[in-house]
Amino acid sequence: MAKKEPVRSHVVEKAARDLLKERGVKIQDIADIVYEMQAGFSNGLSMDDCVESVDAVLEKREIQHAVLVGIELDKLAEKNQLSEPLQSIVESDEGLFGVDETIAIGSVFGYGSIAVTTFGYLDKEKTGIIKELDSKSGGHVHTFLDDLICSIAANASSRLAHRLRDREDHLDQKEIEHRDHEERMA
Repeated sequence: MAKKEPVRSHVVEKAARDLLKERGVKIQDIADIVYEMQAGFSNGLSMDDCVESVDAVLEKREIQHAVLVGIELDKLAEKNQLSEPLQSIVESDEGLFGVDETIAIGSVFGYGSIAVTTFGYLDKEKTGIIKELDSKSGGHVHTFLDDLICSIAANASSRLAHRLRDREDHLDQKEIEHRDHEERMA
C-alpha cells in the first residue's frame, strides 16, 4: 500500500477559512472582538492590527484542525447524523458536555495566560459574533463553533497584547538610547 502524501498547509488553511465563511463568520467579526478586548490597553491600536492578528492565528495548523473538526461535528448534528446520545447532546449544546470547550481551549495554551483568561471571559460573556452563534437561531448548530471563535479571538488578543508591549518596549529603548546619546554629546 502506497504511503499517502500529507495534506499541504495551504489546503488545510483554505478549508478552515472557507468553513468559517460558510458558517457566517468573517475575519472582521473576530477582529471586532479582539479590538474590544485590547482597545483599553493601547492608544495606538488599529482595526488593521486586529485583523492582522486574527489572520496570523488562523495560519496555525492546530487552530485550523480544531476548526475543521468542530465545524464538521456541528454540521453533522444539523443533519441529524451523529449517533445518540451524542446527537442530542451536541444539538442542544448541553451545558455539561464540555468537549466543545476542551477542543477550543486546547488551542489556546500556546498563546499564554492572557489567551487562557481571555478565552474564559469570552466563553462566559459571549460578545459579538459569539453571542449570535450561541443563540441557536436559524436551525444551525454552533456548539463547537462559538467556542472556536472564543479561542481564535483570545489567541489573537493575546498575540496582539504581546506585540503591542514589544512595540512599546522598543520605543522606550529607542528613547533611552536617544537620551544617552544626547547626554554624551552635551
